[in-house]
Amino acid sequence: MVMSTLLKFLYPPPPSLFINIMSVISFASLANGGFLEIKGKHAQYSKFIGTTKSENEKARIESKKGMLLSYSPAFLAGVASFAIFPDGDLRLALVCSALTIHFFKRVFEVLFVHKYSGSMDVEATITISFCYFLSTVTMIYSQHLTQGLSEPSIDLKYGGFIIFLVGIIGNLYHHYLLSKLRPKGEKEYKISQGGLFNFAICPHYLFEILIFVGISCTSQTLYAISFTLGTTFYLMGRSIATRRWYESKFDDFPKDIKALIPYIF
Repeated sequence: MVMSTLLKFLYPPPPSLFINIMSVISFASLANGGFLEIKGKHAQYSKFIGTTKSENEKARIESKKGMLLSYSPAFLAGVASFAIFPDGDLRLALVCSALTIHFFKRVFEVLFVHKYSGSMDVEATITISFCYFLSTVTMIYSQHLTQGLSEPSIDLKYGGFIIFLVGIIGNLYHHYLLSKLRPKGEKEYKISQGGLFNFAICPHYLFEILIFVGISCTSQTLYAISFTLGTTFYLMGRSIATRRWYESKFDDFPKDIKALIPYIF
C-alpha cells in the first residue's frame, strides 16, 4: 500500500547499487551533520568555531578561494551534463538546469556578494568540493536512469521548478542582505535585519531547503528525495546552532525570532 502510493510520486528505485547506496549515505551523513551541529560539533568552515593551534599547523586557503573551489566543480558538472546527455527528456533537462543554476548562483555570490575575512582548512575544502561534485553527478545520473521509464502518475516537475526558482531568488536576496550588514573592512558580527530576518535568524537556509524541495519535485527520484531530506535535517540543525550562537553573543537578541521558519520553528 505504502509502496504503491510512493510510486505515484516517484520513479521506482533504479537497478543501480551505486545510486541506492548513495541515497542512504547522503541522507544519513547529512542528517547526522545536522545532529552534530545541534550538539556543538560544527563544520570546519563555520563561524561558530575558532582556530586552534593544531588547525594553524594545517594548510589553509583564503575563504573566498576556498568557497570558490568548493562550488566550481559541481557547477562545471552541471554544465557538462548537457553535453553528456544531449538527448534527455524535459525532466532531465530541468534537473540539470536547476543544479547548474544553483551552483552558478553560489559561484556568483562568492565572487560578487559574500564578504570573507578568514581562511579555510585545505583538506576540509577539498572534501566539501568533492561532496558537492559527487552529489550533483549522482543526482544527474540517477535522473538519466529514468529515461524511457513511465513517468510517475502525479507529475510534479513544473510545480517543482517553480518552487526551485522561489528558493533561488529568496536565498540570493537574503544572502545580499547579509552582505550589507558589515561595511567593507569591518569584521564584527551583527544581528541580521530585513526581509524574513526580522522573523527568523536563518531564512536563507529556509530558501535553500526550498531549492532542493523544488529539485526533488522536478526529479521525482529516490536519490533526490533522500538528499533533500538529509539537507533539510542538516540545515534545521545548523539553524538551531546559529540561533544559539546569536543568543550567546548578543544580550539584546530578540526572543521572538525563530531559527528557521517564521513564527513556527
